[in-house]
Amino acid sequence: MMRGELLVAVVDGQGGGMGRGLVEAVKKKWPSLHVRALGTNSLATAAMLRAGADDGATGENAVAFNARRADILLGPIGVLTPNGLLGEVSPRMAEAIGGSEAVKILLPSQRCSIRLAVGESQPLQFYLDQAVRLLGEELQKRGAG
Repeated sequence: MMRGELLVAVVDGQGGGMGRGLVEAVKKKWPSLHVRALGTNSLATAAMLRAGADDGATGENAVAFNARRADILLGPIGVLTPNGLLGEVSPRMAEAIGGSEAVKILLPSQRCSIRLAVGESQPLQFYLDQAVRLLGEELQKRGAG
């Protein structure tokens, strides 16, 4: 990654399904955008790398370290919760992600005991499309879209 280049980090755990969907959607729309996969486990990281992430790292320190460096963070909302994603998100990870100055674009999930007052639950593809739309708005603000 070149200095000054925008860094978009996708954080996920479990099997990396949401992260994989995010990486695929982002790279399809912006192939040259630098996307870093941050997995709470190696399975999630590998899924995001296979989906087209430019690079990736795994584990608590990798997530905490890179959350501070990212310009934009994407992932399931459970990454903000200590012990989220069935305990895969450590308190240190959640604090680093929540405390990061990066813009956070998060997908709702029925599996993390957080309910958002946004209406009816939608299919994952709906949320992926919304995340890509919001990312586009952020990239335009930065002159990178």
